[in-house]
Amino acid sequence: MRLCGQLAVPAGAGPHPAVLVMHDARGLGEQTRQSAARLAEQGFVALATDMYGGGQFHAQPGGAGPLIGALLQDPPRLRARVLAWFEALRAVPGVDPGRIGAIGYCFGGQCVLELARSGAPARAVVSFHGLLTSALPARAGEVRAKVLALTGAKDSYAPPAHVAAFQQEMTAAGADWQLTVYGEGWHAFTEPDAGSMGTVPGLRYDATLDRLSWAQATAFLAAHLWP
Repeated sequence: MRLCGQLAVPAGAGPHPAVLVMHDARGLGEQTRQSAARLAEQGFVALATDMYGGGQFHAQPGGAGPLIGALLQDPPRLRARVLAWFEALRAVPGVDPGRIGAIGYCFGGQCVLELARSGAPARAVVSFHGLLTSALPARAGEVRAKVLALTGAKDSYAPPAHVAAFQQEMTAAGADWQLTVYGEGWHAFTEPDAGSMGTVPGLRYDATLDRLSWAQATAFLAAHLWP
């Protein structure tokens, strides 16, 4: 299987800080590509990843059901694939391998948290409305990345019990973590197409939270990836 991402490179000579951009359950789509392009405009090398192979994108989440299901049912494989993307980005010419972060949406938000839990030498990760639970929770002293989780109080995929468990997990691991809960946030609050995803319940785009979360995430990345 060939994993096919898309690289966005800033102007000017490196070495540059770099960011993985990890897609939602549908695969490598426009949101992921646009986010990578926006990060490149801010001076980051940005790699829009492909967790399924072949750069697949399914307009309806159900179309990618078997693909995401296979990864969720095999947590070590999911984590290994995330780590493979991290190492691929570190090896890109012009990237400073000591200044790498990651952002991810929904399923991708879970992926970047798995990157942090793995102990990989990422500097910062940001999860946008990601799943917060893990079959391989962080162990004490192993989380090296600064962690920011952005979630919604109305997100049924990250209910209060999961939010509380995430806080307890990160604290017990000794991680440097931040959590923002948007009171009016539903799942997929950054995704303009949230309302057209068929029968998937609990999704709602919020233009204000989209802008607010992006500003918060990029400020977080800048604080930890720029010298």
